[in-house]
Amino acid sequence: MPLISTRAFNSARGYGFTGAGIPPIQYLIVAGGGGGGSWIDARATGGGGGAGGLLTATSKLFKPNTTYTITIGNGGTGAVYNTGNAGSDGQNSSIIGTGISLTSIGGGGGGSEYTSGRNGGSGGGAGGRASAGTATSGQGNNGGGTNTGTYGGGGGGAGSVGGTGGTGWGYGGSGLASSITGSSITYAAGGQAGENTAGGQNGAANSGDGAGGGWTFVNGGTGGSGVVIISYPKSWRAATTTGSPTVTTTSTNRVYKFTSSGSITF
Repeated sequence: MPLISTRAFNSARGYGFTGAGIPPIQYLIVAGGGGGGSWIDARATGGGGGAGGLLTATSKLFKPNTTYTITIGNGGTGAVYNTGNAGSDGQNSSIIGTGISLTSIGGGGGGSEYTSGRNGGSGGGAGGRASAGTATSGQGNNGGGTNTGTYGGGGGGAGSVGGTGGTGWGYGGSGLASSITGSSITYAAGGQAGENTAGGQNGAANSGDGAGGGWTFVNGGTGGSGVVIISYPKSWRAATTTGSPTVTTTSTNRVYKFTSSGSITF
């Protein structure tokens, strides 16, 4: 069998091909956070929105010369005060293509009085005299319940269950820190139930954070939008993308951060 010439081998390396093929791809997929629940006239505050579901791992299933569709979920909207509605759920974020189907589920909306928190990636916090939303297994945690019904529960986060409401408002569950970009950043924290200094707070953009519940004459907040981040060794060629991701490099890796929907081809 003829040997490959040195020139041909070096040419192949220059185009990013190696004998080992495409390296394992690290990913972080965070869905949109849930909207905050509504305040009810002098009776109960809104529950916090649940964080968007979070998936992160390193996979060998991605293929070269294959396009993967990236979808970024928006955060859910908050409930209007005095309506008794739950906040709306966040939207899903995903990476879909040949051999890969990964979807993070949007966070559940926070509840209001007699209206339970909604299920989602992480569950929405309970409204007064109601139940908390439940989480999607492997993506987040349940929302916090209530003891007396006066204050709502906190939304669940990727790192912990939402805090219990009752005689005081429930705090949002903690998020999870990731260093996929080269710096440690926390994503997917639950929203706090409505209270007098933090009622109706919005989740940060591209964080997947749940929103704060409504307080006196304040609507529930809007959940933070999601994000998809992909990282792989610089030994492999630069990817082709749509959707204008932010592209950075660390000492070892290429990093693609999608804050709007698009695609990537390795």
